[in-house]
Order: sequence, then C-alpha cells, then structure tokens
Amino acid sequence: MAIPGIELHHLRCYLALAEERHFTRAADRLGLSQPTVSRTIRRLEELLGYRLLERTTRQVALTAAGERLYDELRGLLPRLEAALLPAPEAPVFRIGFAWGFPATWPQAAIERFEAETGVGARVHRRDAALAGVDSGEVDVAILRGDVAVPGLTAVTLLHERRIAAVSVRSPLAARDEVGWRELARMPLVLNETGGPTDGADWPAGERPEIAVRCGNFDEWLEAVAGNRGVGVVPESIGRQRVHPFLSFVPIPDAPLMPLQLVFPRHNGHPLTRRFLAHARATVRQCEGGGGA
Repeated sequence: MAIPGIELHHLRCYLALAEERHFTRAADRLGLSQPTVSRTIRRLEELLGYRLLERTTRQVALTAAGERLYDELRGLLPRLEAALLPAPEAPVFRIGFAWGFPATWPQAAIERFEAETGVGARVHRRDAALAGVDSGEVDVAILRGDVAVPGLTAVTLLHERRIAAVSVRSPLAARDEVGWRELARMPLVLNETGGPTDGADWPAGERPEIAVRCGNFDEWLEAVAGNRGVGVVPESIGRQRVHPFLSFVPIPDAPLMPLQLVFPRHNGHPLTRRFLAHARATVRQCEGGGGA
C-alpha cells in the first residue's frame, strides 16, 4: 500500500544520512542546513509511522527498520532517479538528398558504416538544391551535377549516363535513342530543386525552351508523364519504376552527369570521412568502377 506524502527529497535525505551516519556531513553533501536535514528525517518517520534512527549526542545509528529501508533505497533510488532523466539521444549520421536517391551503393555503404562505427545513418529528403547540407540540416548530401559552393567540399563518386524521360504518349517513347542536340529543339521540363539538367547544359544558341519549372521531383514526374515536355535524368532513374506513364530513351551523345558527395569543409560531422571511404568502396563494387 502506498504511503501518501513521501517525496523524493525525503528519500534522498535519508539515504545521505544513512550513508554518512552524521547530520552535519549529510547536510554538507546535500547542500542543506543541518536543521533542514533533521526536520526532513523527522517528517519521513512521521509519514512512515516508525522510527528510522537511534539518536545520540555523538552518532547516528539506524534502527532495524532503518537498516531495512537503507538496504532497499541504496539500490532503488539511483535507478529511479536515472529512470526519470530524459533518455540520451542516440548518435545519428544524417544523409540528405533532393530527389532520385540511388538504389544500389548507398544502402551497402550505410550498412558497412553502421557496422563499423555503431552510429545509425538516416536518410532525409529535402526539397532544396543542396538538400540541406548548406544549412546544417544534414551532415552530407548526395547530389547530381557540379556543386561549387563556398564552404562545401564536393567529391565526385561516379559519372552517370543521361537518358530522356518522356510520356508514354510522346512519339519519342517509340524511339531507340535520341540525340542531345535534337533534344534542344524540344520543350524541357526542369526540376529546379537540384535537378540534373537545365538549359545551360547545351551550347549557347542551341538551348531548349523551358516548358515547365517544377519545385520538386514529384511535380517533375507528373509534368513529364502528362506530356508537357521532355525531362533528362541519370540512367539509374530509368532502372527504377518511378512512374507507370513514363518511358526512358537513351541519349548516346549526352554529356555525363557527375554524382557527388557534398559536406561542410569545416566543422562537419567527425565521421564524414569514414562514410566517404565506404561510399567510394561500394561505388567501385556496385557501379563497376564509376559507370562512366
């Protein structure tokens, strides 16, 4: 049966006194005055209904009931206080991407990284050109295209071939391939959130018309599937069934697209270089040396 009125400060005070066996030392340990300790112990005895101490002028002795309570409290109270503290957050390594997360090597790199370091890795999509690595939302970002931003380091992991993404209703869907300069005469659907291709990838004077500008990859998918223009993506996206109304057509003469691991140049996560090493190793295994 619970005894109402007993609080943690009563039990902390009694445990300190039982261990010190001296009111002054117990008071010093708790940062209290000696009269406060005496009043607290007396109130605890009143609430319990039995004596805990045999008081003399020279020392503090515990009664049999006091010894039993001390034996229980010295194990229970520290565990109770620990249970009441907020749980420490597990360390985590944050990996950002803006769209089209690669389907092969990152999973292997994450598995090896976690096994080696004991730190969990979490993947976060951010609808931003730099996927949050510039604002500190993530520790590293996997980005396509050339990234040159002050304060950030970009390491190229591989180069991907580009393919055209078209609606299944487009005449291009029946083609075996399409030329890079031929695409410049077609309306382009542009993903402005870290998209891999924009008009500047063609020579000046031969750049395509931008038919639709999209704020994220999902909007881009629907615009292309709706036959509002042609999109350009890395070949790896074509290996994924990203939309039932999309078709993918090779572009043999398109410039290759770099895929980069981007992270802060200074004051980054201490395990960034470990993840980079695993990323490079798994890219070599999964992509056959770079996919170029």
